[in-house]
Amino acid sequence: MTEEAKTSEPQAAPAVSVVGPGDGETIVLGTTRMRVLEDGSHTGHRLAIAESVLAPHTQGPPQHRHARHDEGFYILSGTVRFTVGDEDHDATAGTLVVVSPGTPHTFANPTDQPAVMLSTFTPDLYVQYFRDLQDVLAAGRRLTPQANIDTMKRYATEPATEPA
Repeated sequence: MTEEAKTSEPQAAPAVSVVGPGDGETIVLGTTRMRVLEDGSHTGHRLAIAESVLAPHTQGPPQHRHARHDEGFYILSGTVRFTVGDEDHDATAGTLVVVSPGTPHTFANPTDQPAVMLSTFTPDLYVQYFRDLQDVLAAGRRLTPQANIDTMKRYATEPATEPA
């Protein structure tokens, strides 16, 4: 053992978060059900992770750009169509899509089958966006494209196109 190892302070064990199959916070946004597996509270707010189930023919959010966070999408089952600018990319099971800040994007499930994806947000900023959208619905208001855009703006996100 080195002198340095003998004199250094013992390190606290890292926090471990275990989320079982039925655990996690559930957020329902119309035809999309999201299960927040990590909201950033165990990662120093550096990372959040969610599993989303998109029902058949689910339209995603308006195309948008994030200013302060990356998003990752790993497709577990089904097909998710990602629109990046003017290009469509159909991602099937086993595909990873990573969207850097400033990149215009949206996603949808255009198929007759449900699609399941695992999403990452670094940092965790965007989890609260989904909670806020759920609050809009819980208050009895419709989740219009404009309501979605107004909520996005609170989380360093702006629409990439004009609302319809």
